Amino acid sequence: MKETSHKHRSIAPFLTRRSFVHHTFAGAAGLSIGQAFGQKNLPKRGLNKRQDDTSDSTIALLREGYLFIPNRCKALNSDIFETKLMSKKVICINGHKAAKLFYNNDLFERKDAAPENVQKSLTGKNGVQSLDGAVHRNRKAMYLSLMGPGKLTEFDKILKTQLNNAAKQWTKEKKITLFDEAQEIFCKAACEWSGVPLKDSEVEKRASDMSKMVNGLGSIGYRNRVGVSARKRSEAWMVDIINQVRTKKLAAPRGRALYTMAWHKDLDGRLLDAQVAAVELLNIIRPITAIATCVTFTAQALQKHPQYRTSLRRGKDADYQAFIQEVRRFYPFTPFVLAKTRKDFTWQGHHFPKGRSVILSIYGVDHDPKLWPEPEKFKPSRFKNRRDDKFAFVPHGGGDPRTGHRCAGEQLTVQAMKVVLNFLVNDIEYSVPPQDMDFALSKIPTLPKSGFVMSKVKLRKSS
Repeated sequence: MKETSHKHRSIAPFLTRRSFVHHTFAGAAGLSIGQAFGQKNLPKRGLNKRQDDTSDSTIALLREGYLFIPNRCKALNSDIFETKLMSKKVICINGHKAAKLFYNNDLFERKDAAPENVQKSLTGKNGVQSLDGAVHRNRKAMYLSLMGPGKLTEFDKILKTQLNNAAKQWTKEKKITLFDEAQEIFCKAACEWSGVPLKDSEVEKRASDMSKMVNGLGSIGYRNRVGVSARKRSEAWMVDIINQVRTKKLAAPRGRALYTMAWHKDLDGRLLDAQVAAVELLNIIRPITAIATCVTFTAQALQKHPQYRTSLRRGKDADYQAFIQEVRRFYPFTPFVLAKTRKDFTWQGHHFPKGRSVILSIYGVDHDPKLWPEPEKFKPSRFKNRRDDKFAFVPHGGGDPRTGHRCAGEQLTVQAMKVVLNFLVNDIEYSVPPQDMDFALSKIPTLPKSGFVMSKVKLRKSS
């Protein structure tokens, strides 16, 4: 993974969610480890009181990205350290035990945990990510009701149709950029599946806004302002649609996300405020559109590891599952997630005061050598016959999605990635011209620099 700057038309990973985000190690930027921590001397193990006096690490976080927490934990030989971000003390944690701790709802809460700039760009205000307790379970059940097997199968069919329609057009083009195409494909599929009306003339604009919302999350400057503007436009679009449904000006099929969000009642028996319903509807459309990032990395993995094409063409689900799960583990997506302590407690000898912000490194858990031997190698075989551990593999968060903050749309993402993988392997043929496919871990969100360019696309006779 070569460090490189990235400028592309748009960028969009699926966060389902859920994240405070902001990539290589300080030494690469001419800083010593001690300078990066804001102190002259680092402790050899664990934390000491001097870490409560560290200088602000916001610039280091923005510079180092996905590796900000893993690098420091490695240097400290500890899974925990304290620093300051945006002038506020935070505790950073990493690893399997840390993930179990972080998703303990008795110890952590999400209300007011995400910084204001993240809410304004990525998640919106008063959405499911910011809720706790019974209110969160009620709102989460709304999402889970949309993720049953039959509804996931319906999404797969819609996605296949959109892919086939796009492929016919690609055969007429000299070359296409997969990331750009995938954004529009997934935006159209998400809207159709959700019951949200979307005109052909609006697709590029709406898909671009979904991308800008996510792209703004790794910035506190211009990119964030662009993301905030995109969210305002998107929320206004969704509020109008919600109001049309409620005034019977627009028919919404029962069981679709639009109908569910428009008529959902919280624990007080009242309909969601139209603005909140719009936020929750965007929490369906935006993350699905952002699967374009996963798809781009899937294509890159196929290109870099062509030996897997033979087994994948046999069409065994176990091979598809293993390949996709390794893409989700290996390639950067969600860098970390944020919560606040609900009360004072001590963990592994370290004090967590009530109200303190805590950041768990998602990228760090999924690349922890104690959990994943040779984590920097792409090895789908590691997912064959693997025991399910909800805190060792956390690309969409940890724990039980029914009761906790693991993303409700995780299975939809996996299924959609398998559909696209089958499409790339069995339904089309294409060439990959010379291009820069490196991606920078120093940038959040990140993507292959070229967006994965494909040329000479043809439909396979078998398809």
